[in-house]
Amino acid sequence: MSNFRPVKRIDAVLEVFARINRRIPARLLLVGDGPEMSTAQRLGKTLGVTDRMDVLGEQEAIIPLLSVSDLFLLPSAQESFGLAALEAMACEVPVVASAVGGLPEVISHGTSGFLHPPEDLDGMTESAVALLTDEVRHRRTTAAARERVRTLFCTARVVPMYEAYYRQVIG
Repeated sequence: MSNFRPVKRIDAVLEVFARINRRIPARLLLVGDGPEMSTAQRLGKTLGVTDRMDVLGEQEAIIPLLSVSDLFLLPSAQESFGLAALEAMACEVPVVASAVGGLPEVISHGTSGFLHPPEDLDGMTESAVALLTDEVRHRRTTAAARERVRTLFCTARVVPMYEAYYRQVIG
């Protein structure tokens, strides 16, 4: 679920997916659009995974798509905050992501998801396969992710922080 730009590293998504798919049967949903979509389709052919990819383009209703997902890959080179990861976690989808930008604030590595250096595609693959093959770990991670969203990023907590900041700035 992305604007497919170079910073989102669609090549890394496809490489990690191909590695996962060599070990366990999997499908990849690509949701979004942008200049790197042609790269995704070309690389899918090169890696031999186009028959395992569904390219959905831009979508309004993301909750149903997240709800049928078992894993969310986010190997970005940069992320200012990680709203897409937060949305996945709220829908009880574990996230494997790059440890960049605001993602370490959103994801607690090893508890509510997994974080790796952007170049560590092997680590991302191992975390993904571990989640997809261990039902207990998957369930534990999704529960921790949802709880983290509910406690740290809920409106009851975040809105007062914004209000206090605005009062400080204008007062």
